[in-house]
Amino acid sequence: MKLTSLFLLAIPLFISCHSPKQGPSTDKLDTNGRVVDISKYDSLTYGSTYLPVYSEVYERTQNDSYALTSTVSIHNISSTDTCFIVKADYFTTAGKLVKRYLSKPIKVAPLETLEIIIAKNDNGGGSGGNFVFDWATTRRGFEPLFEALMISTTGQQGISFIVRGVKR
Repeated sequence: MKLTSLFLLAIPLFISCHSPKQGPSTDKLDTNGRVVDISKYDSLTYGSTYLPVYSEVYERTQNDSYALTSTVSIHNISSTDTCFIVKADYFTTAGKLVKRYLSKPIKVAPLETLEIIIAKNDNGGGSGGNFVFDWATTRRGFEPLFEALMISTTGQQGISFIVRGVKR
């Protein structure tokens, strides 16, 4: 009887430890309440940033690849100034447009981070996918930070790495 009770108590614990967690919705950029008309701001500083994003990496040969989940993060590193993302375009390894994430500029509040998740099973960008972000800031010399975290785990094997965007 005690063994059966212990077993029944252990089942929910085992299932909860191995159930996949639900994260942010895949392949979206949260624009709710963020769309803004930047023509109201008369003295913005504009820039553009390139960010590589890897959907897969090769192991052993070019025929063996390891799929990755990518988290693209847009960080407003200022504690006082708002920044604006004007364009967020995702391209393939061959430079073809996969997706245009914005139709209108959006604001990113001070110290806020926005994310785009490229799912592990989404290999649309290929091994050398790219993002191009056009942005604007209210203060000269300040720019947002763009990073991508690529990660994958299978069994006891895992891989992860981070890349930062480069101003164009």
